[in-house]
Amino acid sequence: MKAKITVAAEMKIGSIDRRMFGSFIEHLGRAVYGGIYEPGHPLADEDGFRSDVIKLINELDVPIVRYPGGNFVSGYDWLDGVGPVAERPKRLELAWGVTEPNTFGTNEFMRWCQKAKTAPMMAVNLGTKGPDEARALVEYCNHKSDSKWSDLRIKHGYKDPWDVKLWCLGNEMDGPWQMCSKTATEYGRVANEAAKMMKWVDSSIETVLCGSSSRYMNTFGEWEQKTLEIAYDNVDYVSLHQYYGNHSNDTPSFLAKSLDLDDFIYSVICVCDYVKAKKRTKKQINLSFDEWNVWYHSNGAPFERWSTAPDQLEDIYNFEDALVVACMLITLLRHADRVKVACLAQLVNVIAPIFTKTGCGSFRQTIFYPFREISKYARGVALNPIIDSPKYDCKEYTDVPYLESIVTYDEEKDEVVLFAVNRSMDEKMILDINLLGFEGYKPVFAESLEGFDIKAENTFDSEKVDMKHKELPAEEGKGFVAELFPLSFNVIRFKK
Repeated sequence: MKAKITVAAEMKIGSIDRRMFGSFIEHLGRAVYGGIYEPGHPLADEDGFRSDVIKLINELDVPIVRYPGGNFVSGYDWLDGVGPVAERPKRLELAWGVTEPNTFGTNEFMRWCQKAKTAPMMAVNLGTKGPDEARALVEYCNHKSDSKWSDLRIKHGYKDPWDVKLWCLGNEMDGPWQMCSKTATEYGRVANEAAKMMKWVDSSIETVLCGSSSRYMNTFGEWEQKTLEIAYDNVDYVSLHQYYGNHSNDTPSFLAKSLDLDDFIYSVICVCDYVKAKKRTKKQINLSFDEWNVWYHSNGAPFERWSTAPDQLEDIYNFEDALVVACMLITLLRHADRVKVACLAQLVNVIAPIFTKTGCGSFRQTIFYPFREISKYARGVALNPIIDSPKYDCKEYTDVPYLESIVTYDEEKDEVVLFAVNRSMDEKMILDINLLGFEGYKPVFAESLEGFDIKAENTFDSEKVDMKHKELPAEEGKGFVAELFPLSFNVIRFKK
């Protein structure tokens, strides 16, 4: 099977915001307790943060982490998680049916972010709480001193403000599963007032308006329109959430899910621009895809109700999941002009690339590798390649290109990087690569995720699904030729 990709430096989609490779930590399952935070663990530091987990997070190069939720945030009183730990209350946590000890809260998270070399993306409770609590939290985190909430932070032992720049205005507020869910008009009013007051406290922050919980919600589209019409002037991003699964064990359809993702992103952009036109404003609303991943293996798994940090939503990922994650990342890059923030949900244990065992070790899940490679090498601008690829039909989709690909260009490093997935189950792809205007650029590095059983998983004992070094593409005429293995994710770097 043959395919061709052609790209030029002038074919720019948009600059790549590093925050596109963010992640998410919610008070859910073992994401916090037993994940990033485990006092007494042999590898825990003086703050109780697991150093082995931080090392893996640094390997992923995660620039931003959303916290504390998620569904959790709609019932969270941030005051429960600050001050002396011994005085913090235990709460029945209604979103996930567990007991929250509150031994880890805002200041612990901020300290953890510093050690993990990442930035906080805080969410405020617009479910059971409202604008006043939201602006108070901004004051607590960002105001220097000489006010009620900043002085409380100082009293708690943190003289310097945390200077949190990005804030989510609630979570999935159209979802009936959400505590104090709202209509579009109700939420739009609350979000607008919260964002307004939060920015009055700190004008340097950016805010994220909740989009509909899913494109399959009855509220989708109209929700984005109505909430934006109310809050447009005080928000900077609209959120999107999407998870995919393979319940029917239909691999060709599963690998094509990124087509649905592409259409979803385009639909939200259209709504944002409709409201922009209606308001006759020059301000552009961009997208924060702050929850995305593969999620289906652990759905419905039992746990003990009202226990603390039980095993919840602990998907163990396989090779085909990693290929879907690669396709989703490529799709996000294809919209780099509008998708400026994105968060793989989540980071540790809970539907996550990193998995730990309480009191023991950790390992990289299969989805760790495409995320790491794209987070590491996708720099500069995303380019819009011309792709000529054979296509296939499957149960859920038609005209699915076998080749899913994007190219990035880092002018500072004189580096062009091609990311490509061959969706074919059994055919090798001979890929012609034409770099127009990139005279003097040569392939210097190639690797792939290939050759594994589609259901192969990593474990504590064996991380067998891993990237492999590949032969460099051969020079042919004015271009290059690469071989892409069936069912493979490929990275090829070119330097001047």
